[in-house]
Amino acid sequence: MKKISLILLPLLIGSVAMAAPMKIGYVDTEKAIETTKEGKKAKKVLEKEFKVKKKKLTKMEADLNKMKEDLEKKAMVLSDEVKMKKQQELQQRFAAYQKLYLESQNAMQAKQRQVMEPILKKLQGVIETVAKAEGFQFVLEKRGNGVLFADKKFDLTAKVTKVFNKKK
Repeated sequence: MKKISLILLPLLIGSVAMAAPMKIGYVDTEKAIETTKEGKKAKKVLEKEFKVKKKKLTKMEADLNKMKEDLEKKAMVLSDEVKMKKQQELQQRFAAYQKLYLESQNAMQAKQRQVMEPILKKLQGVIETVAKAEGFQFVLEKRGNGVLFADKKFDLTAKVTKVFNKKK
């Protein structure tokens, strides 16, 4: 889809260019979100939640490492039956750790989508407002695959961020 749009873009530019001078701008949406008040607040919420989950996982990992070290140290003096039970327990705890790790990752991704979606929607509206007010026909995402170079005078990120922060 992106390739098709990149192929069609010169055709559009060519036909529109004959009608009127064209303005193309770009926005670094990631930077815009990071510099808005709502974006900063969302980042703090996500970081706080991430720290809680990371702390729990780090403790579990330390416990697993200690358990493994203890088993390795005592392996020579333990009976085969006890050694087997301890290895099974270690494997079960490791599986629980892996499960919790994956669940935590999925939960954080879901939380990030939940927190960022309204900000992105609002940002899209602000980009459209600024683009129309400034007379831009196209506004591209700076970090997207289509923009390899762009003059800073066409960067709308600061204007978009300013309007975003004023909007309630």
